[in-house]
Amino acid sequence: MNRLLIVDDAMIMRKIIRDVALSAGWEVVAEATDGRQGVELYRSLRPDLVTMDLVMPEMGGIEALRLIRADDPEARVLVVTALDQKEMVADSIGAGALDFIVKPFDRDRMRGLLTKLRRPVRP
Repeated sequence: MNRLLIVDDAMIMRKIIRDVALSAGWEVVAEATDGRQGVELYRSLRPDLVTMDLVMPEMGGIEALRLIRADDPEARVLVVTALDQKEMVADSIGAGALDFIVKPFDRDRMRGLLTKLRRPVRP
């Protein structure tokens, strides 16, 4: 089963992403409320995918994304962001994000992205 780390400061967004991920066959291995915690959890858990909010306290998503990708150039990050953050989305793609989805998002679109980003099952 593919393993997901959710990084978002909003509890309701973490719940929505968790519910969609579980319905798409993902295991949610952890949730972080800011970028710093997300980086620490990534380092210890090495999930198959991270969903990353961009605007968070302590450390924002772009800085966290850069740190994660510096530690692991193969890290896979899906940015989850608000519509008015277009410049930040461009920066996150430049920092190595795989794709992005805009909040509030359609659950079916999110499920489709998670299905597309699923890795083949490991032996």
